[in-house]
Amino acid sequence: MENLASLLGDIGSVVWGPFVLIPLLLGTGLFLTIRLKLLQLRKLGPALRLGFVQRRDDGAEGDISQYQALTTALAATVGVGNIVGVATAIGLGGPGALFWMWITALLGMASKYSEAFLGVRFRVTDAKGEQSGGPQYYLHRGFQEVFGEAGGRIGWVLSIVFAVFAVIASFGIGNMTQGNAVATQLENSFSVPLEVTGIVLFVLTGAVLLGGIKAIGRVTAGFVPLMILLYIVGGMVVLVVNADQIPGAFGQVFADAFTGTSAVGGFAGSAILFAIQMGVARGIFSNESGMGSAAIAAAAAKTSHPTRQGLVSMTQTFIDTIIVVTFTGLVLVTTGVWEQGGDASGTMTAEAFQTAIPFGDKLVAVSIAFFAFSTILGWSYYGERCAERLVGRVGVLPYRMIFTCVVFVGAVTELEVVWNFSDVMNGLMAIPNLIGLLVLSGLVARETRHYLNNDPKLEATSAQVEEFMGAGRR
Repeated sequence: MENLASLLGDIGSVVWGPFVLIPLLLGTGLFLTIRLKLLQLRKLGPALRLGFVQRRDDGAEGDISQYQALTTALAATVGVGNIVGVATAIGLGGPGALFWMWITALLGMASKYSEAFLGVRFRVTDAKGEQSGGPQYYLHRGFQEVFGEAGGRIGWVLSIVFAVFAVIASFGIGNMTQGNAVATQLENSFSVPLEVTGIVLFVLTGAVLLGGIKAIGRVTAGFVPLMILLYIVGGMVVLVVNADQIPGAFGQVFADAFTGTSAVGGFAGSAILFAIQMGVARGIFSNESGMGSAAIAAAAAKTSHPTRQGLVSMTQTFIDTIIVVTFTGLVLVTTGVWEQGGDASGTMTAEAFQTAIPFGDKLVAVSIAFFAFSTILGWSYYGERCAERLVGRVGVLPYRMIFTCVVFVGAVTELEVVWNFSDVMNGLMAIPNLIGLLVLSGLVARETRHYLNNDPKLEATSAQVEEFMGAGRR
């Protein structure tokens, strides 16, 4: 078993290393940023308004509101990576890794916009009347529309490859590893037996999943904002206590991003390339931009045009990395806890909170438990939609039942092999999606430009949207 874990770890290092997925993800984000003419910066304000003020697009088709689609995607991405993953990146790569997380997020917002746009643009209605979409559909249908039948055959292969890897990844990174994180944290901080946590997770997960995407949307709409707010308030307390260290922390982040970090205390020091690698890898792992997963949630949204939901969905990356990850990073740097190095990443954030809040370690434990459970809910929907793509609607209920049972298994089992295997599957599912984003970027840019030219303030009604959509395609 140790040999298998080591082998999978080596494969994961290659997939997520500096020569495969990282340059592909960054390069795709940069290409889309240029092709969309900095859309993520130009339209961030209207995008936040659509997601958090307007929240719904009345009269549009879909299963859940724009806001619920956003919180479902946030549920899947705001997870253990926002706490432990950030600590690992800064512990090994130094404070400069936080800067590269920001860069990854800014470029990734263009990728997230594009995949959400395509998810809505090529979504289908399943046998139950629900909307279903994501790379498992737009790779096939998009290639077919752009290149004809020959292109459609290539797209079909890519869509099936994505669906297979996504289903496998959903049981690992979206299920067992998250259940294990919840159970371990509650056992260490509150002495709750693993089996008790496993049973509670089993019941809660099953209760939500049996209601489908509408139940998931309702739960995440109320649950996700509160869990993020709880964690951010705790982080703000730590930063207020260490307010005099904040300017120096920002200075260190920017300086180390381009010079690397010298050895300090127990920290071994890092070269600039390693800081970049850690920042980019953990940033992508946290916000999942370019992975294709968030497009699955976006496709269920009630929206009158793909551009609207694409803009709403890209705010997910902004919230995940520019806000939540930044709080974690600044807490680690201002308190000096990051100097312990990456080997202590599992407890670094808790220790940093503990320096300013007497119960800081328990607050972080509860946050990890909430974040991990929300990831379970989000990824259950991703896996379900991909399972449906592979075997049809008949596979949905069995998938939900198996997924719910596996949560208990993850809570009570050691998971080093599963973690490593999940890393590999999570990386492999991104490759066909990134190919699709690059190939279909012309369609995304063209239709986005046409929509914004007709509705620059994003205030058109559903009827008006349909009118100029029709004009644009005639």
